[in-house]
Amino acid sequence: MGIGRILGVMLAVAGAVVLWSGMKARDSLTERATAALTGRNTDRTTWEIAGGGAAVAGGVLLMLFGGGGRRRR
Repeated sequence: MGIGRILGVMLAVAGAVVLWSGMKARDSLTERATAALTGRNTDRTTWEIAGGGAAVAGGVLLMLFGGGGRRRR
């Protein structure tokens, strides 16, 4: 397994944790109150969800295509 694929797994796992954290924060009482008053989530929650999703997508792409085209002899 190449270094690119290992980094992809690490990035996907870290992104999944951040995404899960953002989804849990969205269901909290303070977040619901903020959404009820302003009509949107807080900036931190939005960044956690967007950043976690992007990290998962990037990690999956690295796992699929991060092997590199060259083979060592």
